Amino acid sequence: MSRDDGQYGKEMSLKRMMTTSTSSWKSFGGLKNWELIILSWTSRVFLNFYNLVQIASDFTKKEKSRWSSGCKVIASCFVDNVTSKEDLSQVVAHMQSTGADILKIVTNANDITELEKMFHLLSHCQVPLIAYSLGERGLISQLLGPKFGSVLVYGSLDCNAVPGLPTLGSLRQAYGVDFMDTDTKVFGLISKPVGHSKGPILHNPTFRHVGYNGIYVPMFVDDLKEFFRVYSSPDFAGFSVGIPYKEAVVSFCDEVDPLAKSIGAVNTIIQRPCDGKLIGYNTDCEASITAIEDALKVNGAAFLPSPLAGKLFVLVGAGGAGRALAFGAKSRRAQIMIFDIDFDRAKALAAAVSGEALPFENLASFQPEKGAILANATPIGMHPNKDRIPVSEATLKDYLVVFDAVYTPRKTTLLKDAEAAGAITVSGVEMFLRQAIGQFHLFTGSKAPEEFMREIVMAKF
Repeated sequence: MSRDDGQYGKEMSLKRMMTTSTSSWKSFGGLKNWELIILSWTSRVFLNFYNLVQIASDFTKKEKSRWSSGCKVIASCFVDNVTSKEDLSQVVAHMQSTGADILKIVTNANDITELEKMFHLLSHCQVPLIAYSLGERGLISQLLGPKFGSVLVYGSLDCNAVPGLPTLGSLRQAYGVDFMDTDTKVFGLISKPVGHSKGPILHNPTFRHVGYNGIYVPMFVDDLKEFFRVYSSPDFAGFSVGIPYKEAVVSFCDEVDPLAKSIGAVNTIIQRPCDGKLIGYNTDCEASITAIEDALKVNGAAFLPSPLAGKLFVLVGAGGAGRALAFGAKSRRAQIMIFDIDFDRAKALAAAVSGEALPFENLASFQPEKGAILANATPIGMHPNKDRIPVSEATLKDYLVVFDAVYTPRKTTLLKDAEAAGAITVSGVEMFLRQAIGQFHLFTGSKAPEEFMREIVMAKF
């Protein structure tokens, strides 16, 4: 039976959110650690569902007749270690023998690639099924359940968040599960960590605004090779790439755009529909450099050919974001000085952009020339370690512009201190917005609604 057939009708729609109230008993009728959960719809539907964990068949048959005819039984099973699709199918077969109306399987996710087994089970199961995994690595199983056929989506109350569960507000507003179906294209941020990402609250409303059937989710990835091997279906249409994978991911692309190849870093991947090949791009470079240039233009600096031409460009960080900034600065004919905790990496990047590298320990005492540009491309200052800055506070007065690629928080300690010292400041939020505009075009093939996206960023970041 499909999720919209028969007596379930709209009551079973994935587009209904619910809250849960729980009562637990120990050792009832010989069964230990089972719980009775009453699910109450927040929509106009008021049916009660009884979620009975590890119910024996005889208990179900005996007790079900005593409940009202409007009630449905959910047989729930927690699987600690997912080994194969066949094992999960066997669990489903055993659970069917309970006579429950709906089956529910919950697992622990040790790796995001394990979730593909859950998606396969949902797509092929012939009975109403709820299936998801817990933890940060399991989040996409909860968010993408509607696409693959899960009959319910679980969410916690916004005022009482539950670890491991998305809130009802985020399910509706950020992710738009109401609009998901089997044809929804999946996009996501490949990163580690991934909890800082604000991509979903920008991309998903924008998809809906233009009528594009897509969803953008955070993907906590441990192993790039295994990830791309497992998630190769056309359902997974594209990816953003974050810390620490922007350089490493280049080798997993079948083709790389010339700009991204010269930079040696990719922040956007598209699975080409005609042949399934992964194509890598870099939207960070122009996003970051134009953000700095525009800040200078607004403040009256000369801009022919670029306000960065001839200026000292002090770059902290030689990773993926740092490489994008370095190549952008090179294209504007800036004089580039690079610091990175990995001195060999800093020297390699400096050689590639005709710049200079200094040991990271020299940064604290480094005295820039007046009117220099400072760009932080490290996680220093990112939530939750918000109080740190990468340079000596005393030197900030010598910088004309200070840019921080960190965008959580929006105004970092570095930007606050630089502003107090009289520098023009550029937030990583501006870079984030501009690179997202470029990504949207690559994801959808359509021009991004720039003003709409800027309004979201200004309101919610």
